[in-house]
Amino acid sequence: MARYTGPACKLCRREGVKLFLKGERCMTGKCALDRRHTAPGQHGAANKKVREYGMHLREKQKTRRYYGVLEKQFVNLYKEAERQEGMTGENLLRLLECRLDNVVYRMAMAESHKEARQLVRHGHFTVNGKKVDIPSYTVKAGDVIAVKSASRSSEKIKGLIEGLEKATFPKWLEVNKEAASAKVVTLPARDDIDFDFNEQLIVEFYSK
Repeated sequence: MARYTGPACKLCRREGVKLFLKGERCMTGKCALDRRHTAPGQHGAANKKVREYGMHLREKQKTRRYYGVLEKQFVNLYKEAERQEGMTGENLLRLLECRLDNVVYRMAMAESHKEARQLVRHGHFTVNGKKVDIPSYTVKAGDVIAVKSASRSSEKIKGLIEGLEKATFPKWLEVNKEAASAKVVTLPARDDIDFDFNEQLIVEFYSK
């Protein structure tokens, strides 16, 4: 499975915003964006005029990198969003939110999207009682995502389950902390996504 293996902090510096690619580390003084506000590279500190195309490109890249999706996957999701009824931009964000790795992240069973993807790939989660190890699996309303019984003995999983007591969850997920499970009560609406996205810029990028 193709995935990005380069330095995560450079992606945040390039987009000029915290993408929370390293979980709790991003909230500490060790965050690279807090220590170095410029983009990476020899000319990162130069003042460059951002043109219209650059604005569209950066918004697309920021969204793609936040969810940990490669370009080909992102394009396929956009095409699917176009085929659905409603606004393409909102459809795209909904499809990204409904990826299994993102749901695992939203239910606080991973500190980052990258970690969530790894846990899913290692087969630690079930959907409606069946093991699913595909991070891009799309959940639907009514689906129940849970930690696999055999995985609850893992020290890593134990620590994440303990952390559920202090976690907050989106309203479209009904989390059972004791069972370490979450039910998708409804598909996420645009207002449920609190990260600063401008999906219209992404639509305009692909419309050209």
